[in-house]
Amino acid sequence: MAIDNAAGVLAAAESGEGGFWESTYPVIPHPGELIVGIISFAALYFIYKKYVVPRLETMLAERQKTIEGGIERAEAMQAEAKAALEQYRAQLAEARNEAAQIRDQARAEGQQILEEMRAQAREESERIVARGAEQIAASRQQVINELRGSIGALAVDLAGRVVGESLADDARRTGTVDRFLDELDGMSGSGAVAVPEGTR
Repeated sequence: MAIDNAAGVLAAAESGEGGFWESTYPVIPHPGELIVGIISFAALYFIYKKYVVPRLETMLAERQKTIEGGIERAEAMQAEAKAALEQYRAQLAEARNEAAQIRDQARAEGQQILEEMRAQAREESERIVARGAEQIAASRQQVINELRGSIGALAVDLAGRVVGESLADDARRTGTVDRFLDELDGMSGSGAVAVPEGTR
């Protein structure tokens, strides 16, 4: 019915019967155009509300879910990263402690090895000194024995010249030599030089 009225108004306007509308048309819209605009708006509003708005709401809901899921994932990843950082810091502190312990242990072992090497060097030095002392004592004894023999021969020869007789008898010669050497040992103890009795 409203469409029929609008069509009648449009026909009257076209026939020139509506003088008021013809004079005020640029300012006030024509009733036919107004009715057509209202109907078009209502149809567009219905179509928009029926088809467009639900799709937009669905898209917005999906977008919101996606954003919320992204935020949740970002928060989860941030929590994982924080946990990993804490674990890394704990491992780093543990590694530093282990390194300090290893360093201290190595220092202690090095000190122990140094002490052992010093002890071994000291023992080796004492052993070398003892061996040297033994060799010196053996050489001294050998030299003393050789000097005894030489001094004994010289003493016998000298005694024979002083006495005027040959001391060819081994027993007499040995006794004289031994007595002379004993007197030499006594002289070395007292520091005085004495002439043996047989040579006076």
